Amino acid sequence: MATQGSGQERQRGTTGRRALLGAAVLGAGGAVLGGAGTAEAGAAPAARGTSGRHRLPVPTVIGHRGASGYRPEHTLGSYQLALDLGADVVEQDLVPTKDGHLVCRHENDITGTTDVAAHPEFAGRKTTKTVDGQQFTGWFTEDFTLAELKTLRATERIAVNRPHNTLYNGRWEIPTFEEVLKWAEKEGERRGRPVWLHTETKHPSYFRGLGLPLEETLVKLLRRYGRHTKDAPQFLQSFEPSSIQRLARLVRTPRVVLLSSANSRPWDFIESGDPRTVADLVKPEGLKWMASYAQGIGPTLDLIIPRDAAGKLTEPTTLVRDAHAAGLILHPYTMRNENPFLPAEFRKGTDADAYGDAFGAFRVYFETGIDGIFTDQPDTGVLAREDFVNGR
Repeated sequence: MATQGSGQERQRGTTGRRALLGAAVLGAGGAVLGGAGTAEAGAAPAARGTSGRHRLPVPTVIGHRGASGYRPEHTLGSYQLALDLGADVVEQDLVPTKDGHLVCRHENDITGTTDVAAHPEFAGRKTTKTVDGQQFTGWFTEDFTLAELKTLRATERIAVNRPHNTLYNGRWEIPTFEEVLKWAEKEGERRGRPVWLHTETKHPSYFRGLGLPLEETLVKLLRRYGRHTKDAPQFLQSFEPSSIQRLARLVRTPRVVLLSSANSRPWDFIESGDPRTVADLVKPEGLKWMASYAQGIGPTLDLIIPRDAAGKLTEPTTLVRDAHAAGLILHPYTMRNENPFLPAEFRKGTDADAYGDAFGAFRVYFETGIDGIFTDQPDTGVLAREDFVNGR
């Protein structure tokens, strides 16, 4: 596994990306975002501006689906808690309704994240669909109007691991993205600084095939709320490069290509016959290609430091160095505090769902030079960053 000592040596040799991230320096395509900076290594994160050049601390802590370690994901309650716990950015995943509204759900299959199964009036909507090559049986947002979805309530997705979150089952509705934008605007005014969002288009090729294109609807909302410019407090993300390319033609908002396991292929590549895998995209040539229309990548953490057969970390790859050389920032996913989700050497005790040594795992990932990280427990991420920046 990677040693902390070698990581600290790498960290000391890295320049401004260890200190702060200036979103306003983004260009319309492939401009450097956090690549070559100006502040000295190890400096404390700078405060975010409220106008002009907005800044984020680095490593940036991104609330994954809000504070999903503590509240049912993709609810206003989860988003609010993430912000209150110190998250620098709050994430949303977007899927459409039958009547074309964008709502915040991790998947269009809402069987496990809402109480839809308890609504007899929707029993007939249960169906089997194939989405991006995988078959699912359940209820899907594209079969409901927004008014119908608003009669449902959110529930905890992984109740086996997070039974404490079930306390909040039924408390919140499914939010629309416009409701989130209004919430962010209100919170920004209250706090005197912009609220950053990290927004994903889910299954864009699938929905385009249904006549429910995500990008154009998303762009209308971004323009309406002033989040379409290169210095907007907003990231756009997708696992489909063509969705990011489409967004790049429509807005100047900072864009991030999400990357799954090395042997996988983006679904739009499969549909178009593009033979490249994620392993190809993380090579210098692939990174250069992504930098032509995006400002960052969001790789799975295993692309940063692979795990062996026992689940322990091995040596870091060259991805951080190579991505920075291409002018791309890295926002990998996902850190969670619970034992099952941590590398094996950071698990503690015999309780499968107890917290392990999350601080230790955060430190190892931060030492690779990543620019930010998605986490279900943003307060842990903020404290881990404080330890890291202060050399503790």
